Amino acid sequence: MMQQVRWGHVNMIEAERRLLANALMDFSNQRFVLLSEACIPLFNFSTIYAYLMNSTQSYIEAYDKDSPVGRGRYNEKMSPHITIDQWRKGSQWFEMDRELALEVVSDQFYFPLFQSYCANACYSDEHYLPTFVTMKFTPKNSNRTLTWVDWSRAGIHPVTYLRPLVTDEFLKALRHGSQCEYNGQSSNICYLFARKFSTDSLIRLLTFAPKVMYFNK
Repeated sequence: MMQQVRWGHVNMIEAERRLLANALMDFSNQRFVLLSEACIPLFNFSTIYAYLMNSTQSYIEAYDKDSPVGRGRYNEKMSPHITIDQWRKGSQWFEMDRELALEVVSDQFYFPLFQSYCANACYSDEHYLPTFVTMKFTPKNSNRTLTWVDWSRAGIHPVTYLRPLVTDEFLKALRHGSQCEYNGQSSNICYLFARKFSTDSLIRLLTFAPKVMYFNK
């Protein structure tokens, strides 16, 4: 039976947990990535596969934001199980290993708190995983996302890139324009995916793909 999922509602997390639970049924699945229909890969499949399978950590962005869209969304009714100092915010788009995915789908303590007390403008998809993982599994988390997104414009949604904005130089900058840590070493490959790209940008993405997506280690 199909169940409706609403943007910003706690049933977004319920849907993500169901997706993970179904994917976990295949024992060959070792890494789990959540993407949207507006995401694009920045590298070819073999590079992305090697990056994920060789990684020693998962990728859930989590940070403490003292603002109305950070700590301002905390509900005091979650205390003492989740305190405001433990409250975190981050990207919905995650990547995790099998061990962490099992912990997420089996969580019967913290998730019900979000079901009860994170509603309306709380946006559980931006707070549940960042808070849960930071509280319980910090050493296993890289504390960053693998999906690049542009929040430079004010608003509740990030910038959408239309066809004229997609250039060879822009895609190269997404691939190698940042610095981060990967398996304890400095790396300029920090993002494997990017969003949001409109459907009309597909032709240009395919045009540039042979030039920018293939990468030899």
